[in-house]
Amino acid sequence: MAGKRVIVVGAGIIGASIAWHLAKAGAEVTVIEAGQPGGVATRNSWAWINASWGNPEIYFRLRTRSMAEWRRIDREVPGLEVSWCGGLTWDLPPDQLEAYAVEHSAWGYGIKRVDRAGALRIEPNIKQPPDFALHVPEEGKVEPLAAALALLAGAEALGATVLRGSPVKWLEEKHGRVVGVCLNDGVLHADEVVIAAGAESGALLGSIGLSYDIGAPAGLLVHSKPAGEILHTLLQTPEVHVRQTSEGRLVAGADFAGTDPADDPRGAAAALYQKVQDMVVGAEQVELDFHTVGFRPTPGDGFPMIGRPQDREGLYITVMHSGITLAPAVGLFATAELLDGKRDPLIAAYPPDRLLKAK
Repeated sequence: MAGKRVIVVGAGIIGASIAWHLAKAGAEVTVIEAGQPGGVATRNSWAWINASWGNPEIYFRLRTRSMAEWRRIDREVPGLEVSWCGGLTWDLPPDQLEAYAVEHSAWGYGIKRVDRAGALRIEPNIKQPPDFALHVPEEGKVEPLAAALALLAGAEALGATVLRGSPVKWLEEKHGRVVGVCLNDGVLHADEVVIAAGAESGALLGSIGLSYDIGAPAGLLVHSKPAGEILHTLLQTPEVHVRQTSEGRLVAGADFAGTDPADDPRGAAAALYQKVQDMVVGAEQVELDFHTVGFRPTPGDGFPMIGRPQDREGLYITVMHSGITLAPAVGLFATAELLDGKRDPLIAAYPPDRLLKAK
């Protein structure tokens, strides 16, 4: 329904995608971000676009659909900084790599098995190439902050309003319906409120008595100083996951979720970057610049929360770990459900209330 007033709480990649899709469909959109656009988890993401191992087929289908939607929005939104550089993976034992290849190939994922020489042809700057790895040319990366900002700028160009530095104190409710949000300067009303606030989503939902199983584990990434081109693809190795950004920084974590910083993030960062230098030819000549620690919203069962709670009208929840990969599809599907009441089958398995805690 064009003209519907929708508040989107959160300006990370999920909130930005929903806002852009809603504005494009004719909704009156207000995005509210407590800090600066780009959120917290988005800014601290390794930003791998993929449908990799470890998930059931139904989730694989959602992820591959969203990979296709990334290509669509990349044609429509300038400045997303998406690169389809492919991924080279050997972070599992060989038998598990082979099982992953067999399963995902049967599902239609473009996996290629490579030996040591093949790995070096794909990425010459590996100091210790694997005897067996998997290459997925269709995987990609995105500069997460640039993408979020580009989507927000696109939403604003379509008439959306973005409120920066405006923390939401609580959700405003009337007769069992969410009717808006309370800000420092009063209540802002809307027909629908979308929660896309990452790790802060649980507290906001708690303001109206909804308690969900949502975690927010910390993940540390290291960022080198800018350098010339060193890596041509994403690397997922047993010791470190590393990619190179569009400005030349090597960004790495112990896996795609980042490294547990424990009680010594500086020491963890130094140890992690040493692994990058041990792995990548040329990295030993590039200094570590800084590290970041992000808190990644993680539903209790690991799968997204997308949709409406059963007993609250006017509220739509979007909480997930793989926000980078899923953002375009979530934006598209949430818009269809919010404006037209159409729920796509690819998100049917992820109602938020499956993780609602008993009172």
